[in-house]
Amino acid sequence: MNPELIPAVNQTLGISLPENIPYEKLREAVAGQISPLITNDFNKLLSLLYRIDINENKLKNMLAKNPGTDAALLIADLVIERQLQKIESRKMFNQQKGANDEEKW
Repeated sequence: MNPELIPAVNQTLGISLPENIPYEKLREAVAGQISPLITNDFNKLLSLLYRIDINENKLKNMLAKNPGTDAALLIADLVIERQLQKIESRKMFNQQKGANDEEKW
């Protein structure tokens, strides 16, 4: 598992998970944060998903294709996936930025 994932999830969700947590426990912890929002504060959930930049169509399709699955777990998967994408994007940007800095000289 990417070592930057847990800190990114912690920061995004405002939680404090240990950095050596297994993936399945991470998924359950994220779902545990999502589940109460589904039932008690849907607007806050939508705001969180918007802030994380979860693709709305992807979420709708995933929920439609898995009607018997816990929605919180499905959303947790998307949150984790999106965090990993952001980590990779930052790495690529920093590599490109470093290459461009060298070219300036």
